[in-house]
Amino acid sequence: MNTLHNLFDNLPAHSDFEVFTDLLRRPGLRIERIVSTGQCSPPDFWYDQPGDEWVLLVQGEACLRFADEKDGRHLRAGDFVEIGAHRRHRVEWTHPAQVPIWLAIHME
Repeated sequence: MNTLHNLFDNLPAHSDFEVFTDLLRRPGLRIERIVSTGQCSPPDFWYDQPGDEWVLLVQGEACLRFADEKDGRHLRAGDFVEIGAHRRHRVEWTHPAQVPIWLAIHME
């Protein structure tokens, strides 16, 4: 039975950590919502994921940086980017006065 859900339901007001919620999981595919409340990647930390990822910033502002690029990319609501497998990246900052919401599609 299909149940109706809303991406904006159950948002944390503030958390010390980003909140990751799987919205859909199928063989080779995972869709997750990521809610940030001012978090960023730890210093010198880079994500290095085994599969491709497509990420959309639904709400808020953030800076996404790739190890092979000099400058970070300032993302605003509606911006999206594809991240190839093993392309090292990090979140430089998320806007602390907003609640950035990411929609990430992982092709594993």
